[in-house]
Amino acid sequence: MAKMRKKSELPTKLCAHCQLPFTWRKKWERDWEQVKYCSERCRRAGAPAAGVGHG
Repeated sequence: MAKMRKKSELPTKLCAHCQLPFTWRKKWERDWEQVKYCSERCRRAGAPAAGVGHG
């Protein structure tokens, strides 16, 4: 059985669109290196927003 980690110990990245940090998720386990966006909404939006956060 895998060792449980605290959420604060999980790896994080910055979203390529909104530039907000997001945390590793189990569903991204196999392709974490290729994950660029925090959500489907940001993935669809694509290119980085100029100084705009989620909203």
